[in-house]
Amino acid sequence: MTMKSLSLLAILSLLALTLPLAIASDPSPLQDFCVGVNTPADVFVNGKFCKDPKLVSADDFFLAGLQNARAVANAVGSNVTAVNVNNLPGLNTLGISLVRIDYGVNGQNPPHTHPRATEILYVGHGTLFVGFVTSNGDGNRLFTKTLNMGDVFVFPEGLIHFQANVGRSPAVAFAALSSQNPGVVTIANTVFGSNPAIDPNVLARAFQLDPKLIMDLQAKF
Repeated sequence: MTMKSLSLLAILSLLALTLPLAIASDPSPLQDFCVGVNTPADVFVNGKFCKDPKLVSADDFFLAGLQNARAVANAVGSNVTAVNVNNLPGLNTLGISLVRIDYGVNGQNPPHTHPRATEILYVGHGTLFVGFVTSNGDGNRLFTKTLNMGDVFVFPEGLIHFQANVGRSPAVAFAALSSQNPGVVTIANTVFGSNPAIDPNVLARAFQLDPKLIMDLQAKF
């Protein structure tokens, strides 16, 4: 093999290694900021139009009220308050967002994934049992930990994870995510509450359950 061929092979190998890293998360900004707006402007980045930089103010990077506890009145016993590009437009192109999670007694943030983000969770108050499950290729291993106030835990991007309040009082946590709009796929809602519904026979085969039980589960969602 000639030196020219070896050089070309080396370049192709380097591109193969670096390209996945380049497209694995939100694209890097090419300017100081791109405050998202919902009306057409000169530049369109990451699903948002950029506000004219000359019209940007500090308020575009500010959101108040995250210190306030949220009501927990649903079937799973938790309330997730998201801070992302949709309510804090200054996050556009910056590749980060935040959530506040309030848990009632015995409440949980049920198994879910973030298809576009890694999550790092900080417990502000209470005791949480948390965990994530690895992918099929890793044998679907379960990693769990009981967290107390001040503890931190990381959920890798795209993996199913959960939090459950195992304390005797309400709990609160804050989490940062490595995307301006990380997305969320709640497993139970997605599988049993899709629109239109997945054929019960497909789910019955997948979960090895009676189709009638699957239809009962779908009726709940």
